[in-house]
Amino acid sequence: MGLYGMMRTAVSGMNAQATRLSAVADNVANAGTNGYKRTGIDFSTQVLAQNAGSYNSGSVTTSIQAEIGRQGAIKSTSSPTDLAISGQGFFIVEDGAGVISLTRAGSFIVDNEGVLTNANGNSLLGYDISNTGAPPVANGFGGLVPVNVGIQALDANPTTEGVLVPNLPATASIVAPGSLPSDNLAISDYAGKSSMVVYDSLGNEQIVDIYYAKTAVNTWEMTAYDAADSTNGSFPYASAALSTQTLVFDGTTGQILGGGSVSAIIPIPGGVTMDLQMDGISQFATDYQLISAKANGSAPASIDRVEVASDGTVFGIFQNGFAAAIYQLALAKVISPNKLAPLPGNLFAATIESGDVLVGAADTQGFGSIAANALEESNVDMAAELTIMIESQRSYTANSKVFQTGSDLMDVLVNLKR
Repeated sequence: MGLYGMMRTAVSGMNAQATRLSAVADNVANAGTNGYKRTGIDFSTQVLAQNAGSYNSGSVTTSIQAEIGRQGAIKSTSSPTDLAISGQGFFIVEDGAGVISLTRAGSFIVDNEGVLTNANGNSLLGYDISNTGAPPVANGFGGLVPVNVGIQALDANPTTEGVLVPNLPATASIVAPGSLPSDNLAISDYAGKSSMVVYDSLGNEQIVDIYYAKTAVNTWEMTAYDAADSTNGSFPYASAALSTQTLVFDGTTGQILGGGSVSAIIPIPGGVTMDLQMDGISQFATDYQLISAKANGSAPASIDRVEVASDGTVFGIFQNGFAAAIYQLALAKVISPNKLAPLPGNLFAATIESGDVLVGAADTQGFGSIAANALEESNVDMAAELTIMIESQRSYTANSKVFQTGSDLMDVLVNLKR
């Protein structure tokens, strides 16, 4: 092909290096963009058929290689709604038109409607598990809804179960009849007392006072009162005891008789009852000590903040301190992430080359884990990009010299006619 072929080859070389420099410019510009994935340019030769005694120069072609599957470094942040994925997977987001995309950029904030959104206004999607534990749909986006932490409210939940496990002092004095807590007199005596916060059917906070008094060797009386019936925090109470129960212990082991399991049904003011479990209660020669105390139930409240576990469970921390799982974040993955189509805003879309989208939860089925208060940085290596820039600049210059040389030779050829 002669001089024209040489010049066309040089032009293809300049075009290839210009394409490479364009990718470098994008990478350098987005080196500080969270979740950005580097774009690389690969070169390949285009060879023409050769004739004996002459050489036909071909050209160079380029192919774009997005390094979407390569993990970026994870950095800590101060926001609990900043999320990073360690391992495989993409967050699933949705724009205002209902178009679903994938992203590794996990900087989400609560918008004016309470929805977790990214900088482009795309809503983070997950499964609403506040009422039911909906499992992920593996082969599609069915069941996914925007994660809305603003409309979540905690209904009043009455106390139905509780745990109170003390150690009763074996050396305590025996309280004579007529002075027991169940007698509800000013002279009532006891060896230990604990108060528990419980909730009635309307979510009103109630306090139950529970007394322990030794009635005989290895025998105790447990008595519960409504704290609101006491004017001075002790005896006498305005109403009778809510519940009274006898506890008998083994004098050798200090454990309660009956297999170590004991419970009491205590009516709570407001029309509900609490099953109070005391498994593990003991009688040892030490002071009255509380080992465990807790009860379910809650008052109505709204969400104060959210926390995200490594498996993607979004917990609402309510104003009263109660924590409840409200959403399960969904992650998506494809067989060939590098074949995803990049979109504006650090988003990606599935293609035929990438394979079908599989949906699951973090920490399961090959999906990575989610880190809260963290963001994934760009996977761009600035030093490598600047090195590529220098290489491409020199290659572009060399190709331009080849083109210039061909042009000069064409002038020589044209001047032969003169």
